Amino acid sequence: MDNRSDIARDVVVRGMVQGVSYRWTTQQEAERLHVRGWVRNEPDGSVRAHLEGEPEQVAELVAWMRQGPSGAQVESVDEQQGEVEGVSGFRAE
Repeated sequence: MDNRSDIARDVVVRGMVQGVSYRWTTQQEAERLHVRGWVRNEPDGSVRAHLEGEPEQVAELVAWMRQGPSGAQVESVDEQQGEVEGVSGFRAE
């Protein structure tokens, strides 16, 4: 369901974001908002995500990622414009 108005964002979240269900809850929020892409843990302890969808929904997910699930302690969120790749669904890697 690719759409010309879709945008993409590449996001890196730092802090205590691994081992606190951050990826799983991000996937749940993405599915609720109809945002496509993926989220994964990085070796340096950060979480990286690629998000695609309607601008409002992507912005809402990024705002949620600034807090994360209750056990997370987000220290910083680096958000950059990404390339729309036309991914389908959302997966936690």
